[in-house]
Amino acid sequence: MDFCSRPLLDERGKKVWELLVCSSDRSFEYSQYFSNSKINSVELRKALEAVFSQEGAVLPTKVRFFRGQMTTIISRALSELGIKPLPSRRCFSIMTLLEDRLESVYKADPRYSDKATSMFNIDLGSPEPLPDALRGEKWAFVQLPLSNLREMMAPVAEGDMFGSSFNLAAAGLGDLPGDILVPGVAVFSRRALPLAAWTNGLEISGVKADVERSCLILETGVNQRWRYGGWRPSPDSIAEAEGWEEAKQGLGGLHFLAVQPDPDSEELNGLWLLLDKMPPSV
Repeated sequence: MDFCSRPLLDERGKKVWELLVCSSDRSFEYSQYFSNSKINSVELRKALEAVFSQEGAVLPTKVRFFRGQMTTIISRALSELGIKPLPSRRCFSIMTLLEDRLESVYKADPRYSDKATSMFNIDLGSPEPLPDALRGEKWAFVQLPLSNLREMMAPVAEGDMFGSSFNLAAAGLGDLPGDILVPGVAVFSRRALPLAAWTNGLEISGVKADVERSCLILETGVNQRWRYGGWRPSPDSIAEAEGWEEAKQGLGGLHFLAVQPDPDSEELNGLWLLLDKMPPSV
């Protein structure tokens, strides 16, 4: 879900706010505009109650949102409904929906103003040291055909393996061919199962290859960043890291993280489909 001002001005010249809710596959989408005088948890809870009381609606157990500045209002409204609030950048479907609505809805609205852009931005700080429980022993840049990756994600969808996926079509990536190579990072550890379990407790949005810092950056939650592995700077290591980042950006940010016992093992203990995507400035 998203709850924020939009590039729309009312008759008083004040920004119009919007509640936007969608399912992960975007089969359900809901929008409601708010006056800026009604931006509080009580009004938001009432609106959410109306959403989830519609015929055929199911009360979710958790709801993701990516605007950290709205955490207090959103968390209070969701908690009062018995829904777990999850601050997370794994809101790929609603980010894509917002991008679509900017062109098809907001700019077509007579209230649209390019001077009313959102002031809510994500502030990404310096990466912190990784907790020991999340540390593997080795890692490697890898790649897999998308069709193979989808097959390997099946146990995650069935709840038989740690990990997380998302709907590619809802994130605007539904046209990718099955034979395209998706870049990823494989982490190896003799304690792969507990490592996967600890990793699964994070809301992982993506992994970056930071050439300047000579390390991987694990991005979690809304703006948390962790040093996730490093390399000795050399022409070869820099070229490999830059090539991996270029491959990722060439697929719109699509990549993955895998946890397994060792490079020769066919056993897989965790698999996360990820998307390097910043929220739109809407």
